[in-house]
Amino acid sequence: MTPAQRLAALLTLAPPAVAGWRRREAVSGAEFLDQAGRWQAAFAAHPGQRFALYFQDSLSFAAALFGAWQAGKQAWLPGDLTAASRQALRERVDAFAGDGPHPEELRRIEPAAVPASAGRPLDPEAQQLVVFTSGSTGEPQALPKRLRQLFDEITALEQAFGAQCPSGAVLASVSHQHVYGLLFRVLWPLATGRPLQAQSLVVLEDLAELTPPGARAILIASPAHLSRLPLVENVPVDQLFSSGAPLPDAALPDCLRVFGRAPIEVYGSSETGGVAWRQRNPGAPTQWQALPGVEWRIVDDGLWLRSPHLDDRDWMPSADRAAAVEGGFELRGRADRIIKIAEKRVSLTAVEAALRASPLIADLRLVPLAEPREQLGVVAVPSEAGWQLHDEQGKRALASALRACLADVVERVALPRRFRFLPELPVNAQGKSTQARLLAEFDPRRPALRSIQRHDEGQDLTLFIDPALPQFDGHFPGHPILAGVVQVEWAELFGRECFAIAGEFAGMEALKFQRVIAPDRCVTLSLSWTPGKLAFRYHSAQGQHASGRLLFAAP
Repeated sequence: MTPAQRLAALLTLAPPAVAGWRRREAVSGAEFLDQAGRWQAAFAAHPGQRFALYFQDSLSFAAALFGAWQAGKQAWLPGDLTAASRQALRERVDAFAGDGPHPEELRRIEPAAVPASAGRPLDPEAQQLVVFTSGSTGEPQALPKRLRQLFDEITALEQAFGAQCPSGAVLASVSHQHVYGLLFRVLWPLATGRPLQAQSLVVLEDLAELTPPGARAILIASPAHLSRLPLVENVPVDQLFSSGAPLPDAALPDCLRVFGRAPIEVYGSSETGGVAWRQRNPGAPTQWQALPGVEWRIVDDGLWLRSPHLDDRDWMPSADRAAAVEGGFELRGRADRIIKIAEKRVSLTAVEAALRASPLIADLRLVPLAEPREQLGVVAVPSEAGWQLHDEQGKRALASALRACLADVVERVALPRRFRFLPELPVNAQGKSTQARLLAEFDPRRPALRSIQRHDEGQDLTLFIDPALPQFDGHFPGHPILAGVVQVEWAELFGRECFAIAGEFAGMEALKFQRVIAPDRCVTLSLSWTPGKLAFRYHSAQGQHASGRLLFAAP
C-alpha cells in the first residue's frame, strides 16, 4: 500500500500501536481513531459544508481534519486567527473547530459523544482542503486543493527521503496550519507509521523533552528557527528539513555545528506543492534536484513546472527565475513584480536589487502601502555601516542614503517614503515575512525595536522611545511620560509575537510601576513565557521602570 493509499484509507485501517506523543505521553492509534470518529460524527451532523480548523495540538488537528474529510466536508486552514483572518473566515465558512478566538457569528463545534463508523476510503479527487498563501507579497489568497495533490506529494516525499528517515519520531517548529507543516509534520508521519509529536518545538533546548524515550528525532524546521541556533553541539537528530522560505547561507555553519549535517532544503510553494530539494553538506552539490514526478524547464529565464501536485497537469509558470545547470537548476530570484505608484510602473525586483547592493543594508523587504496614499515602504536590517550612520546622523540620514541608491531605478515621485529599521526581519513560524506582519511595522503606535537578545529564560527587546509616538499626546503637556496602559499593551504585543501566544487575554497580576519612562531614550523590555503566564519587566540604565505578569486563557 502506497503512502497515498494509506492516507485515503487511514480511518478504515487497523490502528498502529502508537500514533504519536504529547510531550512524554504516548497516544495510541486506537485513541486517535476514536477521536477522528467523534469529529466525523460532529461534522456529519452539521448542515454546513465548509469548516475552519485551527488547533495548536497536531494530533487533535489531524483527528479533526480526517474526521471532516471522512464526513465529506471541506476543511479551511487559516494561518492565524488575527482579526483580519477571522473576518475573512466569517464570510466564507459555516462553522469553526479548534482553539483560540473564533470568528464572531460562527458556531464552534465539538467532537460528538459517540464516534461514527469510517465507512469507505476518501475520494482522492475530492476538493476538500483550502489553505492560504503566505501573504509574502500581498494579501493571503485562499487556495483549494484536491486530496490527491496532497496524498501524491506524500508518496513523493517517502520516495525521496524515506530511506534517510528510517524510524525517527517527527518533531516540528513549524505550524501544521500551513502546507509545509501539514505535509511534513502531519500527513507524512500518518502515512508511513512514524509517530508525530503533538507539541511544537519552540526552542531547541526542548528537543530532549519532546523526543519519545529511546527514539531519534526527525526535525521539521523553518529557516527562521535554523538561523537562531543556540551554542550547543551534536544535537541528536536523524534528519533535518527546512522549507517555507530560503535558508540563508549564513545558517549552514551553525546547522553543521549543532546537528552535524546540513538540512534537506525543500523548494516549493502553496500553489505548486513541493518542487525540488538539496542538501548542502560540505562538498555536496548546491543545485536543486526535482522531487519524484516533478518536471521542470526554463522559458525566458523563468522556471516552468509540470507536476502531479498541481490541480492542472499542464505546464505552469512559477514565480521564480532559474537557470539550468548540470544535475538540476539554480534559482535566480523572484520573477519581476510590477506595481503602480503615482501612476508610475515600479519594478519591486529592481528596487530590491538596488537596495541590496548598498553596503548599508544586510536584508530587506518591500511593502506596498495604501494609506494615507499609495507609496512604497521598506523594512530593512541595516548592516554594521548602516547602523553606524543611523546612530550618528539619525534614521532620516540612513533613509536618504538608501533613496539615493534608487535614483536611476525609480522616478522621484515613486521613491520609498517610509522606512522601518530593525535588528532582524519579522517572520512567522514558517520563516516567512508575511505582508500582514510587515505592515504591522508601520503602525505609528509601535515603538522602534533596536535589538533582540534571546536566552533560556526568554527574550530581551531594546525599544527606542521616540518622542513622536502618538501615545505621548496629552500625557502630559510639557512633561511627557509613557502611560502604564501603553507599557502593558506593548508587553502583550511583543509577547504574542515572540512566543506565538494564542490564548485570549485573561488578566494581570503583580503589576508595579516604579519609575516613569520618558521619551527620547532606550529601554529594555524583558519577557519570559510559561504556559498561561507572560512575565514582563521594563528596565534601563536608570533602573527598573515597571514589571508584572499577564495571564492568558488556554487556547
